[in-house]
Amino acid sequence: MLSADALKRIDREIAKYPPDQKRSAVMAALAIAQDEMSWLSTETMDFVATYLDMPPIAVYEVATFYEMYNTEPIGRYKLTICTNLPCALQSASEAAEHLKRKLGIGFGETTPDRMFTLKQGECFGACGDAPVVLVNNKRMCSWMRPEAIDRLLVELAAEAGQ
Repeated sequence: MLSADALKRIDREIAKYPPDQKRSAVMAALAIAQDEMSWLSTETMDFVATYLDMPPIAVYEVATFYEMYNTEPIGRYKLTICTNLPCALQSASEAAEHLKRKLGIGFGETTPDRMFTLKQGECFGACGDAPVVLVNNKRMCSWMRPEAIDRLLVELAAEAGQ
């Protein structure tokens, strides 16, 4: 189900643990699988469970507990804005409303063209850079006031060729 490259990357993660503890690589394995598949379907999670010799329910528990895992299809770009108190005190609520208006969607929704999914997050550990937006769980964007948000949306659309 996953490519040879993805399996090689998972194997490197497994090698960090004692042979009888390979299930400890579950978070990394799910991240690698999600990078390849863009989201974690039941079939993908079942594959990871089998690969790590884990009960599928244990993998589902991890995937549904942590916000960084997508258990439903998402847009090309997942934008997660921190709305925790330090970001909120630095206008994250206004930034979130601006994002909702610009994209025409609410939290947990995806634009009709499947370009953007908007999520609400809690503390990314960059309170001094508030408000903060994570793009696809990988790129942290700081000081995301409306003008910066507009520039980010234009940049991502251009990157996607739109």
